[in-house]
Amino acid sequence: MDALYTAVATATHGRDGRAYTNDGKLDVQLAPPVELGGNGQGTNPEQLFAAGYAACFASALALVGRKAKVDVSDAAVTGEVGLGKQGEGFALSVTLRVELPDTVDEATGRKLVEQAHQVCPYSNATRGNIPVELVVE
Repeated sequence: MDALYTAVATATHGRDGRAYTNDGKLDVQLAPPVELGGNGQGTNPEQLFAAGYAACFASALALVGRKAKVDVSDAAVTGEVGLGKQGEGFALSVTLRVELPDTVDEATGRKLVEQAHQVCPYSNATRGNIPVELVVE
C-alpha cells in the first residue's frame, strides 16, 4: 500500500502521560479511567480509538451513500470500545451504533452500513482481530 497520508503521534508515560501529534493539532493529557483505578482526569486510548473509528466509519458511510444515491448526511456514528482481560493480557471489542436519517428505510440502511464496514480503514484493520458489532438505529 502506498500511503496517501501518514498521521504521526507520540505518547509519553503510557496511560498516565500525554499524547500529541507532530503538527500540534492534538495534544491531550492521558489518564486511566476511574473504572480501571485511575483518576479519570484525562482521556484514554480507548476513547481516542472510539472517536477515530466513529469518524472514519461515518466518512465510509457517506461514501457508500453517495455511490448509492442515498442521503445519509445526517447520520451519526457512536463508537464504543471495550477493554477487557484476555488470558494474561487485554483485548478490545467495538460496537458501532449507526443512527440513520428517518428517510432511509431499514433494509437500505443495513446494506449501506455493511458496505461501509467493507471500505472503512478501521474496519479493515480490525477485521479478524477484534469483535466489531454493527448496530443500526
